[in-house]
This record gives sequence, C-alpha cells and structure tokens, in this order.
Amino acid sequence: MTAEHRLAAEGVVLAYGDRVVADGFDLAVPPGAITAIVGANACGKSTVLRALARLLAPRSGRVVLDGRDLHRMPTKQVARTLGLLPQSPIAPEGIAVADLVARGRHPHQGLLGRWSAEDEAAVEEALLLTGTTELADRPVDELSGGQRQRVWIALALAQRTDVLLLDEPTTFLDVSHQIDVLDLLTDLNRSRGTTVVMVLHELNLAARYADHLVAVADGAVHASGPPDEVLTETVVREVFGLESRVVPDPVSGRPMVVPIGRHRAAPDPDRPLHAG
Repeated sequence: MTAEHRLAAEGVVLAYGDRVVADGFDLAVPPGAITAIVGANACGKSTVLRALARLLAPRSGRVVLDGRDLHRMPTKQVARTLGLLPQSPIAPEGIAVADLVARGRHPHQGLLGRWSAEDEAAVEEALLLTGTTELADRPVDELSGGQRQRVWIALALAQRTDVLLLDEPTTFLDVSHQIDVLDLLTDLNRSRGTTVVMVLHELNLAARYADHLVAVADGAVHASGPPDEVLTETVVREVFGLESRVVPDPVSGRPMVVPIGRHRAAPDPDRPLHAG
C-alpha cells in the first residue's frame, strides 16, 4: 500500500495573464480515493489540475501537500509523490516507447542517474499494464492517437507515485480502451491505495469510477461529494446547461445521466402520432 498524502487547494486564484480562470478555489482531495473533476468546456477544471501538479503557480492562495506549500517543496520530492499525465503531451522526436516510459523513473534516480533493477521492473510493469509491451521499440511519433495515449499513461505509471493526476486520460481512446484505462486506475487504487485525481468529460464514466466527484463551474467548485449526491438533474442543468434525467446505471447502480435533447424522445402515449 502507498502512503496516504493530503493534497488540497486553499483559496486559490489562477490566471493566465489578465484572465482569471479560478477565483478562490477550494478543493480537498480525499487520500486513497479516486476523484473525478467534471464540468463544461473552459470552466477551469484542467487549469485546477495544473495547479495541483505544480505546473501553474497560484496568483494567490496556495496548493498544499501534507500541509506544506507545494510550490516551496523541492522539485524532485514533489515528482516522487505526484505523477502527472497532462493534456496533449508532446514526445521528443524519434524517441522509442520504452525510452519515453523510462523517463518516468528519473525522479527516483540518484545524482549519478544509475539505472536499477527496480527501474527496469517499473517500466516493464507499466508497459504490461497498459498493453504497450509490443510497442516498446516503436518510435512514439509512428503510433496512433490511442496507442500514444496508452504510452503516456505507462509513463505516468512508471513513476510509481502515491498520487496520480490525469487530465482526460481517455482522450483518443475507443470505448473499449477507455474502460480498460479506468479499470486499470481502479486496480491501482484498490491494490496500492494510489490516490487518483482525473479530469473526465464523460459524466457517466466519472460517476461509475469515482469515489468522489467534483463539479466545477465558472472556476469554482459547484458541488462535491459522492456521485450519488453530486450528480443530480439540478446540478447537470446548472453546470452543463443540459436538461436530463438521472437514473440508476443498470451495471454499477451509480447515477447515470440521460440527456433529453429536442429529438428522439419517446412518444407521449396520450398524444396522437399525427396532428390535424
């Protein structure tokens, strides 16, 4: 089991130049759980994840890890604790899959950077878990979008950190591989106690796989808690501007959002099929 670390944002203000994206953002990540951050496009959810990963310094407020200001901690210490899969990462031109995944071991190497048996085992395990072992010698830039995404996930897993932050990890993946990735993250959480924080677009997958759901609107937490409490028709309307019905998922029993839309609704049995 991994150590439980406490990661939180306290009154954080995040901005790009003069554009404020999050203002007074507060978030406490439950240790040892899977947290999914959801919200409409451009609501600030990916920006918040960047702040949690120390890629974006708050304008004010602070991000804390185990009670310490994350931005004042040594870089290598942070990298040993927090693993990150950013949105749309870019690999060095011509690099092979195994060499890219091996970069996840850099925070664990000493001053001389010697490669150890533990490093080798971590890379092999990450490739195996993501189904990318057969791609190990292939250049990353020759892979399909879905294959590349799985390789980047392997890089994050190779770090073997206690906290894993992922920005839309199912991007570019077909439905089958989306489920594979989310099952894998659940396995890591259950077997190792890895704290997982991920930004997801797909509400129903977020509700099925997350222990803790955070709905973000206009750069602030609109609702947070267990999926059963957060994912309501009112929250879906207020956060996404979407009329829906929320019903039990027939597989997981978790809440499932069924959009209403203007077309393809079931006919009203009391209304004649043809008017006039």
